[in-house]
Amino acid sequence: MKHAHPTSAGRRHREYIDYRAYITRQNPEKSLTKGFRRGSGRNAFGRITTRHKGTGVKRRFRFIDFMYSKKDVPAKVISCEYDPNRTGFIALVVYKDGEKKYILLPQEIRIGQSILTSNKAPMEPGNRTILKRIPVGMKIYNIELVQGKGAVLVRSAGVTAEVIAQEGIHTTVRLPSGELRKIYSENWASIGTVSNPEHHF
Repeated sequence: MKHAHPTSAGRRHREYIDYRAYITRQNPEKSLTKGFRRGSGRNAFGRITTRHKGTGVKRRFRFIDFMYSKKDVPAKVISCEYDPNRTGFIALVVYKDGEKKYILLPQEIRIGQSILTSNKAPMEPGNRTILKRIPVGMKIYNIELVQGKGAVLVRSAGVTAEVIAQEGIHTTVRLPSGELRKIYSENWASIGTVSNPEHHF
């Protein structure tokens, strides 16, 4: 966090995130983005139904890989980037076969490290495996709720879930809200905590 100079009463206690300490690349990978129009308070007919909503700054949508479809292929993290469409940072990874994808960046991963999505992946931050292999007490994120549908739970900045118990075909997980939830043990989850925890302060 950076502290503003106390040049006024309003700035005296102001703190903000020092993005330069994290971000290593300014422009996104063009092949993994697309342009899109924001609603700006309009309905399906294009008529303004909610006032006071401007269009805001122009954004490009980044395609984040929540499916993690490339199994047993190691990937190397080559950059950490800011995504205006979500709270956590994203990482550009390149797989061993040359394909590039965006993923949610965990706190513990640094540039140059490798990640792996596999049934036999080691229990290290950034790796992704099935829930029944993850030991009790380990922190996880990007949890799959329906098999084959991709990660839908625990994706916001700085959040993490915890494996509480392994019970037959179900894994009990404590979500960031405190809710205990039983999830099918063959579903996938990533190990670690989502990056940018300062977002909530």
